[in-house]
Amino acid sequence: MIKRFCLFFILLMNVGFAQEDEELPNYASAAAEFMSLYNAGDYQGIFELFNDDMKKALPRENTIDFFSQNVSGLMGNIVEMHYTTMKDGAHFYRTTFDRAIADIAISLSPSNQIMGFLITPLKPDDLPILERNSTKMILPFNETVFVFWGGTTEEQNYHMADATQQYAYDILMVENGASYKGDASKNENYFIFGKDVIAPCDARVVKVISGVVDNVPGELNPAQLTGNTVVLQASDDEFLLFAHLKEGSILVEVGQDVLQGEVIGLCGNSGNSTEPHLHLGLQNDAEFLKSTGAKLYFDRLLVNGELKEDYLPVKEDFIKNIN
Repeated sequence: MIKRFCLFFILLMNVGFAQEDEELPNYASAAAEFMSLYNAGDYQGIFELFNDDMKKALPRENTIDFFSQNVSGLMGNIVEMHYTTMKDGAHFYRTTFDRAIADIAISLSPSNQIMGFLITPLKPDDLPILERNSTKMILPFNETVFVFWGGTTEEQNYHMADATQQYAYDILMVENGASYKGDASKNENYFIFGKDVIAPCDARVVKVISGVVDNVPGELNPAQLTGNTVVLQASDDEFLLFAHLKEGSILVEVGQDVLQGEVIGLCGNSGNSTEPHLHLGLQNDAEFLKSTGAKLYFDRLLVNGELKEDYLPVKEDFIKNIN
């Protein structure tokens, strides 16, 4: 599962200053300094911009972790910051990152130290709304697999709380009620680890992330959220995300056309993942943080021993392709 750290962080923002339209020089300078330090990876330097209350509320180590893992690890470097408005004493900047767009709000003390900070990721308004797939799909595995998270409610599928990954699946293999046998600290003891991940349809490879080490089960890598990743484009607005693949296992490259059933990599435990599994999602953009999730139906499945057609699997289903 992709465990996302919250990117919304606010401290002491309600300072009650009057509304203004113009960017003040001290704010322009603070925003420019913040951007420079952030892109240099100098999160200690960002901490030094805080006033005493901010430093107490977000200590040095927390500041470093927040920006290195929750911001830079997810969104990349800042390309530009553009002032948009002022509200409740905070200046708002529309900020373009490598992999996302966000609004950053900064509030300064009388001594021009940062006394409040808020970052809110946005989604582009021009992406088409995708309800479900029109492309016929098969499961990305040749064997019976288990749906750990799946469905259209938060009770069935914790991904529903996040629009970016809503309707996504976490897929395991289970035997006798367990996903592994033996020592739970070894990836190779998990039934799904190293299994072939196949293309659910004819598609084009539009994104590949590789070189991410598989985690020791129970540990997380929030700096590389999706780990080793493949994104396939099935149609103009249908993109399939395969996350947490095994290190060194990806067999495709960007621009390559793949056929339904072709092996694209092996199931692994890389990125922000607690144990070997496949995170599979349908989205309306190739970039995870810019997209909105959609419902992913499969053409013909054996579901808990029963034939289902055009089916959306739900939590605790055992599912298998029918040839």
